[in-house]
Amino acid sequence: MTDLHNEQAEGVVTEAEQADLIALMARLPHALGATEVTGVFKKTPGDFVVDEVLGFNCTGQGEHVWVQVQKTMLTTLDVAQRITEVTGVPLKRISYSGLKDKQGVCSQWFSIHDKSLSESIIQELDSDNLKILAVSRNSRKLRRGSHGANHFRLRLTGLRSKCGTDSSPELLLSSRLQSIASQGVPNYFGEQRFGFDNIENAFAYLDTLAKRSEENRVPRASRTQRSMWLSAARSSLFNAVLAARVQQGNWDSLLDGDVMNLDGTGSVFLADSEDPALPERLSRMDIHPTGPLWGKGALRSLGGTRALEQACCLRWPTLCHGLERAGLEQQRRSLRLPVKRLHYRFFDSDQLELSFELPAGCFATAVLHELLDYSQA
Repeated sequence: MTDLHNEQAEGVVTEAEQADLIALMARLPHALGATEVTGVFKKTPGDFVVDEVLGFNCTGQGEHVWVQVQKTMLTTLDVAQRITEVTGVPLKRISYSGLKDKQGVCSQWFSIHDKSLSESIIQELDSDNLKILAVSRNSRKLRRGSHGANHFRLRLTGLRSKCGTDSSPELLLSSRLQSIASQGVPNYFGEQRFGFDNIENAFAYLDTLAKRSEENRVPRASRTQRSMWLSAARSSLFNAVLAARVQQGNWDSLLDGDVMNLDGTGSVFLADSEDPALPERLSRMDIHPTGPLWGKGALRSLGGTRALEQACCLRWPTLCHGLERAGLEQQRRSLRLPVKRLHYRFFDSDQLELSFELPAGCFATAVLHELLDYSQA
């Protein structure tokens, strides 16, 4: 178990504990300093376009039908439900790699476990807000988190320089975009992960879980709800650790006891402070410092890094103990997010279009957070 077991940490939730975390998620610090431009995002669905990049090809044979769709103003779960309604295949036999936003135009793959399902039935899914892009077969189902990357195309409108700033939005944003392309951004979980009241629900659920007994049963909740609450709790603790390192200016630096992530992989290793190659590898973004995704077991970090991570997470013992009780294991996530294939152009004096690619599980809003203060239409 992690070193958090004291009287304060027995899962007693307080309003102050919850309010403190919600406030922090609303004011995560910026690596490049305070933003100087405001703008509007998602004025129309076409302002947010995401294409899922699998990174591999289907075999063309097998009992799993793979379908690539383009959805507009639908959630991933909406599409899965529609597949069930049209094909008659139970929801539990429909798989996808990741959840895509409702507010936008998003392409992604689904797999349907039914060897007799015909392509003509699949085509019946086609509608105004759901287009069939490709159909294939594979010997295995599509597993969560198995796609390689997501390609984003975003449009920001109504760009304005903040009061007290003489420079144009184009000049201010161009400077930030160049920095983002060269050094990446803090790998925050985006606000989509926290949804409507997910943090509040996570506190309530995990507090009850931590104090579970015959007289105090855990409230009924669907598997999807529990997963969302656990993800919100874990993500907020990670963001808290990352925010502390951004404030200290070392989110992309090598600290004593850091656990490093090899870029583009899930591989992590404890940094050797005497290895002369690590600073150069860090500089060229071959490796990145990591932070904890909380769960049971010991933190992999050591020294000053472990002390910082424990100090951050001790502020929210309800979440830490609840995640441990829920059976999640300690994992690591990169603190730094490389922004690859970044392209942008300004037009009509107050609009910006940009495109870039991010690894699976990372958020375009983490890039926007570093770029400007935006509101969603």
